[in-house]
Amino acid sequence: MKNTLLVLSIAFLGMACQPQTETKEEEVTETVMTEDTAKLRHVVMFKFKDDASKEAVDAVVASFENLPNEIPEIKGFEWGTNNSPEGLDEGFTHIFTLTFDSEEGRAVYLPHPAHKAFGEGLGPVLDKVMVLDYWKK
Repeated sequence: MKNTLLVLSIAFLGMACQPQTETKEEEVTETVMTEDTAKLRHVVMFKFKDDASKEAVDAVVASFENLPNEIPEIKGFEWGTNNSPEGLDEGFTHIFTLTFDSEEGRAVYLPHPAHKAFGEGLGPVLDKVMVLDYWKK
């Protein structure tokens, strides 16, 4: 009997010392996209030519970074270089994401003289480009 009480006491103390987690039911809410929250993303990926110099690539990046200064319809801009370990990049190294509030904003950007001039300067260094657009969800 003493052994049984001892075992039960140890078990009870062990349980009492464990951190208590409170189980809460999570409330699921549905996000409704409104004109205030909807964002159009314009994603551009570049694969540079094998012989493109670092200086030439850096100049392309700098030119792309400057477009939001020239085209106010661009509401957001970010970029980075691929670091995926999956090996599925097919040689694409740079990715740029532009944000627009509307399709009308993108429609101003696409034929904009600053965007056209930027695109014309890519020929000597760019091997391939991929562009995908989507509405943020």
